[in-house]
Amino acid sequence: MEYFPSNFLVCFVIPSLLFLLFRWRSNSGGNQGLPPGPPGWPLLGNMLDLGAMPHKTLTRLRHKFGSVVWLRIGVRNTLVIQSTKAATEFFKNHDLTFVERNINEGARVHDYHKGSLALAPYGTQWRVLRRLVTVDMLTNKRINETAMIRRKCVENMQKWIEEEASKLNDNGSSSNGVHVARFVFLMTFNLLGNLMLSRDLVDPNSKEGLEFFDAMRGLMEANGHANMADYFPWLRWLDPQGVKRRMKKHVGKALEIASGFVKARVKERKLVGGEKTRDFLDVMLDFEDDGNHESAKISDHHLNIFILEIFMAGSETTSSTTEWALTELLCNPETLIKAKSELNRVIGPNRKIEEGDIDNLPYLQCIIKETLRLHPPIPFLVPRKAVQDTKFMGYFVPKDTQVFVNAYAIGRDPDVWTNEPDSFKPERFIGSKIDYKGQHYELIPFGAGRRMCAGVPLGHRMLHLTLGLLLHQFDWALGRNVTKESMNWNDRLGITMRKSEPLLAVPTKCLV
Repeated sequence: MEYFPSNFLVCFVIPSLLFLLFRWRSNSGGNQGLPPGPPGWPLLGNMLDLGAMPHKTLTRLRHKFGSVVWLRIGVRNTLVIQSTKAATEFFKNHDLTFVERNINEGARVHDYHKGSLALAPYGTQWRVLRRLVTVDMLTNKRINETAMIRRKCVENMQKWIEEEASKLNDNGSSSNGVHVARFVFLMTFNLLGNLMLSRDLVDPNSKEGLEFFDAMRGLMEANGHANMADYFPWLRWLDPQGVKRRMKKHVGKALEIASGFVKARVKERKLVGGEKTRDFLDVMLDFEDDGNHESAKISDHHLNIFILEIFMAGSETTSSTTEWALTELLCNPETLIKAKSELNRVIGPNRKIEEGDIDNLPYLQCIIKETLRLHPPIPFLVPRKAVQDTKFMGYFVPKDTQVFVNAYAIGRDPDVWTNEPDSFKPERFIGSKIDYKGQHYELIPFGAGRRMCAGVPLGHRMLHLTLGLLLHQFDWALGRNVTKESMNWNDRLGITMRKSEPLLAVPTKCLV
């Protein structure tokens, strides 16, 4: 068997050595003043040092190298922000210097990155997209107007869980538990379908909706894989892992279906005349029809990409955070009892949680904050990029350096979280003004600065409503004879940070 065929030598080894020689020559004498970091291997840099859970690996390096760490991953220079102090300096004084995004190969298919609010270059197009979300879509008024939609969707989730528990009980396997995150994901996907398109997408009777769901799941799966071509540019044309090929397929299919939704809505609007459904798609189409924005139009293609991004960003975050919250509560039964006691006291037995209850549930709010502190959905946030050579905290940072803001490490910063930073203690937030809306740099699960996640107002309501309903309507127990001691706390990185082994929990309907 030929382990190293000649085409491997031509396509990988020789170009790699030539590129490495060029890098050494171009960087000779230019490494003075870089931040500290572990030594890397030739060509690979620190790639082999990061492991399967790089956010945890890098957190451990903080004790040796300090608040900022320098890495080279393949040929890509990387700066890692590891502490509250460094994050404060980064977002308050260097936000504009690092305002661009580092775009991976998968995000370039169908020019996805150009129509994405999270990835678009900082400029007019990005400002238009940002305004569309913050001023036209996710204002408090518009969020309040859609409260009944969210309530309907979480109540449907409750029914699905009850039906699944009943099936497991009939099969004699109730102790296995239900896959909680799956039901939360399906609920969130349907919710976004209703907010964006006024329709259930996870519906056995909707072929188009199920096709869109399958395409989006494929897109998320492909985009969640590390791609060697992102770190070794000469591999781009080979696409050795097939990431770009799969992304082209799934993004293409999803865009085709989204385009059909948009065209159907445009046709409806012409037929109906002045009467409109006033969902998010209508808001976008109204923006397009407004003659005051001629200099900042969104193309049809970018509008379709924008629709995909809303589903990508919203569904994974809610389901992964809810799964981690319920996992922590089941492994900390005293905390779970306190949460259920608060819900029973504020809401009582005769009705279900509503969004208007959230402000009266301070302990539930503490639980959400503590979950996001320990389990940020995107532990490195969305990577930034230096737009020019710059100085940061006394160190030289070259242009085009990618930046990981390690929200996982910052949430465990011992200089800030002095009381057992690795432990789940929601009480630490009682009486505290710290929140996750971008002004407190010790808690930044959704980022901060200009490019902070724009969906936080909606996400805030969804997280509390979803977890609150699950705790108020069900009593929960760990499934499959799992205990706190035997619980697998490993996670895996994809679109978000999920449990490597999904939580299976046994629900029992509360008697009301």
